[in-house]
Amino acid sequence: MIVELFSSAFCGPCRTARSVLGQAARLVPQARFDEVDVADDTARAEAADVSSTPTIVVRDDDGSEVFRAAGAPTLPQLLAAMGRAV
Repeated sequence: MIVELFSSAFCGPCRTARSVLGQAARLVPQARFDEVDVADDTARAEAADVSSTPTIVVRDDDGSEVFRAAGAPTLPQLLAAMGRAV
């Protein structure tokens, strides 16, 4: 499973999302977490159809998107989304 955080340096909610992803990483160490700064990697953000930050995309092992949300999730919300990728 891959959890992608599309963020930007000036985004306050991105800090909250980053913290939640850090908590999830400790609870689900087998998941891969990847942060993409949309200003640094505009091509990847456009390819993922990201229009706001933070955006979280959860993909299964095959790379298929199983969940997407804009905004900072709570830990229970993120863990439930990650459960869809299993």
